Amino acid sequence: MAHIEQVYLHYGVSFRKACTTFLVHRAVFYYRSRRPDQVVLKQRIKDITLSRISYGYRRVHTQLVRESFPVNHKRVYRLYCDLSLQMHQKKPKRRIQAKVREDRMGPTMKNDVWSMDFVSDALFYGKKLRILTVVDAFTRESPIVGVGFI
Repeated sequence: MAHIEQVYLHYGVSFRKACTTFLVHRAVFYYRSRRPDQVVLKQRIKDITLSRISYGYRRVHTQLVRESFPVNHKRVYRLYCDLSLQMHQKKPKRRIQAKVREDRMGPTMKNDVWSMDFVSDALFYGKKLRILTVVDAFTRESPIVGVGFI
């Protein structure tokens, strides 16, 4: 959309030609969403997920329905994803009902966090090759690379 405005304003080309150049229908440029803003619902979803760390979007939807929010589960899922509340980390073994979510802390200095991984491949004549790589997470350097045959 910004490109069309730049061409239209900067080059003095008609708006119709600018839209044709970018293969965009003119109605797309004039479209304004009529969907009401979801500020209250977004805030309530944030509050529920902050107090209950193990709740996914389905349980959040159930909680909202109990609180008499007239909301569809698909809208809850869309807002849940827009707010980046997906739970990527594994659940703790013991059930913790209420706890504040904490983000993982990244490495802050050199040699703070190292990662290692095995990479394996086979040579053209069939011998298998295995490589151990160790990577410093902060500098992305590999101080150790071990190579061996199996």
